[in-house]
Amino acid sequence: MNLPTALNLVEPLDRQTLGERAYAKLADLLISGRLAPGEKLSLRAAADVLGVSIMPVREAVSRLVADKALEVTPNRAVRVPLMSAAQFSDLTKVRIAIEGHAAAQAALHRDADDLNSIARAEEAMRTESESSAPDLPRAVELNKTFHFAVYEAAHSPILVEIIRALWLKAGPVINLDLRANPERLAKGDAIRFHANVRNAIAAGNGEAAQAGIAGDIRSAADFILSRGGLAD
Repeated sequence: MNLPTALNLVEPLDRQTLGERAYAKLADLLISGRLAPGEKLSLRAAADVLGVSIMPVREAVSRLVADKALEVTPNRAVRVPLMSAAQFSDLTKVRIAIEGHAAAQAALHRDADDLNSIARAEEAMRTESESSAPDLPRAVELNKTFHFAVYEAAHSPILVEIIRALWLKAGPVINLDLRANPERLAKGDAIRFHANVRNAIAAGNGEAAQAGIAGDIRSAADFILSRGGLAD
């Protein structure tokens, strides 16, 4: 049975809206980089781990294939798509434009709860990153939590939905890379950019918030591209 290690981290689902819940769980694995480019996904194994029949998983996988977050190979296997350097560069440009816009909007529309959420997320990732032995999977989760705390503060559900679709494609590359290369975390670029974004949003400075998110995305992309590990 082909059971990716990531599936061992998933709790069984409640018996309600199973297709939606299966989609949400599998999407989160992709966004969090717990499924790697090229990794195959067994529907039966996923159904067993989630505690559901294979039908809700098949429904969820069909949606993720339509989202181009998963693909079906000629031999009918389901896997995470490989990404070329050109595709990753194109995706990075789009992310900078859209996620930068979301950060600028967050600076204009954030409320007290948003500021608290962003501050907690920024502090948690900074603490983890500065640890003598950081937990890389936890750092990945905290990175995602910070980014989406910022994007939620824009108070635009459509914008957040678009960004989630981008992270479905980018997550397996950017977050898996962070987990595999602790020197990127130790370098501290993300921590510096996150602090700048937090401060800019608190000050209501949309231009600075946009620049901080753009710098964070560009810095990570440059590191990934420099390693030459993407598909031709």
